Amino acid sequence: MIHKNNWIIFFWRIQIDYRLWFLYIHRFISCFGDIWSLLQVFNLMMAKKQDYESIKKSCLKKGETFNDPEFPANNKSIFHSKIDDDIEWKRPGVLCRSPHLIEDFSPYDLHEGELGNMWFVTAIGTLISDRERMEQIIPNIKKQEWKGVMEKQDYAGVFQFWFWRFGETVSIVVDDKLPTKDDKLLFCHSRTREIFWCGLLEKAYAKLYGDYESLTNGEAIDTLVDFTGGVAERINLIIIKDEKTRKVLFGKLKEDCENEALIICYIQVKPGDKRGKELPQGFVLGHGYSITAVKEILQGNTKLLMIKLANPWGKMEWNGPWSETSSEWQKMGPILEAELPISKDKGEFWMTFDDFLNHLTNVDICHIVKPSNEFILHSEWTGRSGGCDYKTQSFLSNRQFIIEIQQDEDELVVSLEQHDIKPSESHTERTLNTIGYSIMKVEENRLYRLHIPVLSSGRYVIIPCTKDQKEHGPYLLRLYTNGTAFVRELIEEGPSTIWPCLSLPAMVTTLAVLSVEKIVKPEGSKDKDFTPKIVIQCEGEKVVLGIPLELNDKNEWETKSDFEPIKVTFYRKKPNQPIIIEVFNSNKIIDDFCCQARVTDNGGEESKSVKCDVFGKKKEKYTQKPGYIHVLVQSSHDLQYL
Repeated sequence: MIHKNNWIIFFWRIQIDYRLWFLYIHRFISCFGDIWSLLQVFNLMMAKKQDYESIKKSCLKKGETFNDPEFPANNKSIFHSKIDDDIEWKRPGVLCRSPHLIEDFSPYDLHEGELGNMWFVTAIGTLISDRERMEQIIPNIKKQEWKGVMEKQDYAGVFQFWFWRFGETVSIVVDDKLPTKDDKLLFCHSRTREIFWCGLLEKAYAKLYGDYESLTNGEAIDTLVDFTGGVAERINLIIIKDEKTRKVLFGKLKEDCENEALIICYIQVKPGDKRGKELPQGFVLGHGYSITAVKEILQGNTKLLMIKLANPWGKMEWNGPWSETSSEWQKMGPILEAELPISKDKGEFWMTFDDFLNHLTNVDICHIVKPSNEFILHSEWTGRSGGCDYKTQSFLSNRQFIIEIQQDEDELVVSLEQHDIKPSESHTERTLNTIGYSIMKVEENRLYRLHIPVLSSGRYVIIPCTKDQKEHGPYLLRLYTNGTAFVRELIEEGPSTIWPCLSLPAMVTTLAVLSVEKIVKPEGSKDKDFTPKIVIQCEGEKVVLGIPLELNDKNEWETKSDFEPIKVTFYRKKPNQPIIIEVFNSNKIIDDFCCQARVTDNGGEESKSVKCDVFGKKKEKYTQKPGYIHVLVQSSHDLQYL
């Protein structure tokens, strides 16, 4: 369910029937930036597709260097709001004698330049320590590298980069002309004059968004998603107050680090504050710091919760407890010191988790999801958008996607992402929808769209929505599971037929098994254990599900206190026939029949609670057995009512 006043993402867990855990739910996106990887690459879609190999081969054959017609070396590729005639575009070979693409990836060799996109440098600095991931962004590094003097030259002034955009890997090709003033690179560049990978990467990224000026306002987490295809999460540290929540967050960050997530933390810039301001405790306002380790160690009888940060800017760092020159290090033995390693020349430092929470305001996490199954669903909010208020009938006019988890225990990650809805020349003034989604547990045999809200937490329907009904635009829904699952969009409102000779159902009935009480294990059962399951039957349709029971004080079986109701929906041609609920004891070969209930009350459009006696079957069909089954029944002759 959407909370209009809560756009901050915090990891939380929901336990459900199959012990399926939602590790986190990414609810509102537009409020904390736009998650740039979630936006429409309007210019890219309009541009002619460019093939790197073909361009390079053609240039080498003609003896020419590449001039990119899709991103020409002019003011329009830099600014959309002003003109600067003092900028000159120059190739690396003009700026130095021996240019190189890369010698060694180092986050401390980067400079943001005059564009002021420190968030871009933060993203690169966080990712750069993993060469394998960098090579997914800059493919065939050796092949693209300038050759040495003694090697055969195949330089053509063309370079290729890969980004993840809205569910797909996109190739961006650029020439190597870079904006300069006074023979110095104007924007992001290496502190080593002969290295050009970061300047060319920034150019490719600027081409992705239309111009350099569009990169002046952004978020490092958005760029990490663009680089990796990961799933973004934001945590507001300011709201982390109580000790229990702090411990949960510490465990989460520790687990995320172990799972190789890319994690950035920073102090949010408030209105009126100056980005880049140096603060007394050693942090820089608005600068991002990478979280590289989270550890719990023992110092004597004291448990220390420690977190290690890295400063990609290479200067200014934490000067409080556990900083480089603090007295805490002198009190440590060599064994404990070995557990908290740092590289002083890389801007790394440790701090306690309490100090971390007291001084930083935000954590952004890019989860590198490695599931067994990935579901990519493209859709769009159109005229049928129903807003986010689940209490209104219009809410269920939103598109609906059903996911069926096959394993008894699994993990589901959900990511909802939107395109830019009003592409224009000014990409820094994008108008975005406020978006979110609801996840609802539905009947175990749900086949058609929901028509009434479901409030309980099997089978689940995910409903992406916008805050207002008038907000339209394309979106991407990503679902990840470790085990087998099935996903599809629910399109049909209810059963239909094109054959005159086939009649439609006369009634739709939703039945929920609320509880089972005082059931007795079948007499003569050879299985020592009681592993109950229920079978719900109606007009030939059968739903089989396990049901958790426990013994009460009188040695009678009843549903556990945390039992979630089991719901099914039937479309019935013969509503006068009862719905049969059977209870069995599951065995390896033949299940032992326990008892059955016959639900003859159809309820009405207002749901009705019914206490059902249980009986035997066949010859004992009318012999009452010990126990009861409590159900909730709701029916309507309008097949689109439920």
